[in-house]
Amino acid sequence: MVAVKDSPAGKSAFDRDWTSGSIVRNLLSLSWPMVLNESLWVIGMTVDLIWVGQLGPASIAGVGVAGMVVWMLMVARWGLSTGTRAMVARFVGAGDAAGANHVAGQAFAISAVYAVVVTSVGIFLTEPILMLFNLEAAVVSEGAAYMRIQLIGSLAMSLWMMGEAIMQASGDALRPMKITMAARGLHLILDPFLILGWWIFPRMGVSGAATANLIAYVLGMVLTLWILFSGRSRLRLTLRGFRFEAGIIWRIVKIGVPASIMGMARTFGRMMLLRLVTPFGTLAVAAHILAERIEMFLYLPGWGLGMAGGVLVGQNLGAGQPERAEKSGWLAAGLMEGFIIFLALAVMLRAESIISIFNTDPDFVAMASSFIRIEALGYLVLGFVAVLQMTISGSGDTLPPMLISLLMIWVVQVPLSVLLPRVDELGVYGIRWAIVAGNLAGAVAYTAYFRLGRWKRKKV
Repeated sequence: MVAVKDSPAGKSAFDRDWTSGSIVRNLLSLSWPMVLNESLWVIGMTVDLIWVGQLGPASIAGVGVAGMVVWMLMVARWGLSTGTRAMVARFVGAGDAAGANHVAGQAFAISAVYAVVVTSVGIFLTEPILMLFNLEAAVVSEGAAYMRIQLIGSLAMSLWMMGEAIMQASGDALRPMKITMAARGLHLILDPFLILGWWIFPRMGVSGAATANLIAYVLGMVLTLWILFSGRSRLRLTLRGFRFEAGIIWRIVKIGVPASIMGMARTFGRMMLLRLVTPFGTLAVAAHILAERIEMFLYLPGWGLGMAGGVLVGQNLGAGQPERAEKSGWLAAGLMEGFIIFLALAVMLRAESIISIFNTDPDFVAMASSFIRIEALGYLVLGFVAVLQMTISGSGDTLPPMLISLLMIWVVQVPLSVLLPRVDELGVYGIRWAIVAGNLAGAVAYTAYFRLGRWKRKKV
């Protein structure tokens, strides 16, 4: 069971109304903490690569591949978060505080069960999984050391992320941001000490990077659970009288399964692209991994605006305001497009300077710089890909985004990644052009479906 928190004046904890007033102001108020929150996550992963980069290309490649595998193993939990977000936002928009709290309690329970199962399986299959990529022995060794420790921390990460999703869907974006600042701040401080053996710490290499993440996950989980169970956010949970409720769990899963498939298809597609890059050598693998991480930085405003748009869409649909929900999605995408043009131009003009932050080897800088310059063309449509996908999912309509993601990856990107490298003079760079083509196809498909408006009639 869960309880409803009351304000000191006796009003509902949901008395801040995100379904009225200026939509732009609401988007910006919700999105900036989410952008900063997601930025800290990507900064954490990128700083890992900066320090690990001093160990050599094999360490960069190993950490990058292992991180991708861990993400794929945990991405089904992300689907559970999507289902939870949609339901919590609808209940909040409808003014049903008790319903929102009850969904939150069920979501925590199934998230914990899932994380335990995935962690148990993944730890025992670390090397066999990494060997599927046909990586060099040194890369497999580095990746396995990093991956095992990350999987040990996946339960803490899962509970942390679920709590974050619950708070954000209720309209509380500030507290998740503060938690991430504390946890990621500790991670960033620990990274060089544990990786390179500064001061009294042993030199742990890639295991040090994973250990710093593990400590951050535990801190994030503890702070998140403390805030939710002590009633310091917009929701207050309690374990008194808790029991699994099959009806609520099924509704979360029904919404979440397409989102999980979408996330796994996207991650597996990236793994397939990595597999296609592997024959070009460790230098190409390291450059590919770094280009992917840089792309994540450019996605950050889209993630923040997309999550904020999803919250507003869900709450406005719950409040019976579908037209306001649609306007929220279009404005979120427009704000993202206005910002991403500047970022894409910066990448194209300063590519070598950006890559040199991570590694100064001339051959590595040349290849990675070319990679991100090509992809900068695809960045220009991220507002429609990242934002509209998340706003549609925020309504609880997760099947179309799944199908569009399958189209982007398995109909466009992967086939072209096989064909284009065979074109004279393209080589490994053909894979980058394939990624751009997939982004363009996704932008067209998401825009067309959002205009149809079928997502406005989705029942959760």
